[in-house]
Amino acid sequence: MSERTQLRQARRLVIKIGSALLTNDGKGLDVASLGLWVDQIAELISGGVEVVIVSSGSVAEGMSRLGWSERPKQLHLLQAAAATGQMGLVQTWEAQFKRHGLHSAQILLTHDDLSDRKRYLNGRSTLRALLDVGVVPIVNENDTVVTDEIRFGDNDTLGALVANLIEADGLVILTDQLGLFDKDPRKHADASLVTECKASDASLDAMAGGGAGALGRGGMLTKLRAARLAARSGAFTVIAGGRIEHVITRLRDGEVLGTLLLPEQGRTAARKQWLASHLQTRGRLILDDGAVRMVCLNGRSLLPVGVKEVSGAFRRGEMVSCVNSSGKEVARGLVNYDAAEARSIAGQSSDRIVEVLGYASGEEMIHRDNLVVV
Repeated sequence: MSERTQLRQARRLVIKIGSALLTNDGKGLDVASLGLWVDQIAELISGGVEVVIVSSGSVAEGMSRLGWSERPKQLHLLQAAAATGQMGLVQTWEAQFKRHGLHSAQILLTHDDLSDRKRYLNGRSTLRALLDVGVVPIVNENDTVVTDEIRFGDNDTLGALVANLIEADGLVILTDQLGLFDKDPRKHADASLVTECKASDASLDAMAGGGAGALGRGGMLTKLRAARLAARSGAFTVIAGGRIEHVITRLRDGEVLGTLLLPEQGRTAARKQWLASHLQTRGRLILDDGAVRMVCLNGRSLLPVGVKEVSGAFRRGEMVSCVNSSGKEVARGLVNYDAAEARSIAGQSSDRIVEVLGYASGEEMIHRDNLVVV
């Protein structure tokens, strides 16, 4: 079975589109091309695929609006360009999706949003909620306030982090190149396209080289790094030419376009391995016998009703140990509630969480996707 079937089977994708594509190499937003990508994305969504878009282009669009031909080096001018361009960028995405009866939402992120655990979880919850109600999130770096010390560096990296954040099946990076070549195709006529490879393959580094265009901050090397980052959570990455006709639809159909970079293992296996590798736990949940059976034998989520006792001081999203009545660890996972909240709802049915706490972060104490049996 071809690895390209992963694209047909994917149910959640992050699609990143670069500045050179979105702004037609700096001539202002390429509304016609953007509309064609939206047509294809809308088709994916109608087929049951959840899509998050990571959109570059705010600085480039701002430069076009302000009549600047070169990307400024001063941070305050970059921020001014981003603020000016973001208006047109978001309005264009919204207008194009509206043609298909779809709503979009603007999400601006900084590195702090993904490094702080509480903000990370809030960001993940917001993105998932938008996908649940059929809204297309448009994600960009918050260039209007970000500083060099806390910036992602490029939207390829941001795309990979968003793929990890929402546990996407794959990351699609649309660029002005056809994919990753074994040599720089601009300098070598005999350069060959790398159609498929493991993201971890060390030989790719020399092929990716370096360099970036006049508009973007990235290059093929940043795309390779992004693929390796996405692979950590088991996501594949496709690097393909955004100007290829019907590129998104054709990739979805399994056509061999661009470069497919594969993780060492699937998303579920990668996440379970990551959970199991955590040596430090922040607390302990003592489960009743019924909960132990449901978690260990039936692969179910841990519900509050199955928790007899809570110990330790932990925050929402931290790793806790699940033990049976004899104190033996049977599982561990990322908890949906902090220690005080967990104590309040322990032994309660899920439909009483809102009554007890006044809100709910989920009906599970630990969702099965965030739970591994040990």
